[in-house]
Amino acid sequence: MNPIVIIGTGMAGYGLLREFRKRDPDTPVTLITADDGRVYSKPNLSNAFAQNRAPAQLASDTAARAAGKFRASVLTHTRVEAIDTAGKRLATDAGEIVYGRLVLALGADPIASGLDGPLVQAINDLDDYTRFRAALDGKRRVTILGGGLIGCEFANDLVGNALVAETGAKAIEVDVVHRGAWPLERLIPEAVGQALAEALEQRGARWHFGRTASRIEADTGGARVLLDDGEELETDLVLSAIGLRPRVELASAAGIAVGRGIVVDRELRTSAPEVWAIGDCAEVEGHVLPFVQPLLIQARALAARLAGEEVRVTYPAMPVVVKTGAYPLAVLPPPAGTAGAWRVETGDGGLRALFEDAAGNLAGFALSGKETARRAELAARVPPLLA
Repeated sequence: MNPIVIIGTGMAGYGLLREFRKRDPDTPVTLITADDGRVYSKPNLSNAFAQNRAPAQLASDTAARAAGKFRASVLTHTRVEAIDTAGKRLATDAGEIVYGRLVLALGADPIASGLDGPLVQAINDLDDYTRFRAALDGKRRVTILGGGLIGCEFANDLVGNALVAETGAKAIEVDVVHRGAWPLERLIPEAVGQALAEALEQRGARWHFGRTASRIEADTGGARVLLDDGEELETDLVLSAIGLRPRVELASAAGIAVGRGIVVDRELRTSAPEVWAIGDCAEVEGHVLPFVQPLLIQARALAARLAGEEVRVTYPAMPVVVKTGAYPLAVLPPPAGTAGAWRVETGDGGLRALFEDAAGNLAGFALSGKETARRAELAARVPPLLA
């Protein structure tokens, strides 16, 4: 029997394997990864520094232990170069692999900032984070490009790190360069964004709104980041956190339909027979959602489907908890294109911003501080994203 082959060992790949084994203990499964296949939770990368956790402490298992635990084969340091959907074959740099059913759990790539050089880094996996932490050792100035989710979480992590409290070391100086007028402007209204910016500023972050970085120049002991208005920022490292783009190139080259992501239906099937996609690379009925809850929903649904059950993906209203301890946030942005307006109220220990559609119905929200405890209550009032 040709195995189920999963390309990718991130949260999507391992999450699918874990859910599938709950239903089917025997069908052969092979995972392929270009890295060492360690098991870790990607969201933990953006708060590990504040918790004084070394990169090695973030991995819960090696590929070998995961393979044994879930009775699977994990091929590490193996890169898939092409997919032959007609012949059900993969061309890899380690030879040809035949599959029975194929799952693309390819993830997403950081959007390029346009700045090059050894001091410019992006964090998209544990290897990236390991390099960043090594480069940060002994440094005290970091410039973050982008004030979205990733940028805000890393800014919070760097300015509030435990090393300062434990050792009395000098705090990390953080500059955040953001094209928008306030952080997370695609997810939250201005009043909440400004409150987040002020909370991080009180911790030591410096904001540069409405700006982009035009170039980086080497300097003695560091570098200068030049902004589009001529301002110069002295820095030791640049962290590019502009956003993520689904990995679609492998699928597209194989003739599989792609849009913003790899196009799949509610069963997570691609346009090719016996090929599915899951996680950050998947576009489910027009939705590309690089968050944990939709990934877990997909993993459970596809595991059931591969085990022979008739299951389709359904998405409830899914709030996102932003890991900014300086200003706790829970956000549920309205679906793109929803007509309506934000109504911002001061609640019990935080702001409560409600997005109401043209008919006055709740379509989204942004909660801060103690108001975040109301996220489940309010989410129950918001229509499901995919019923």
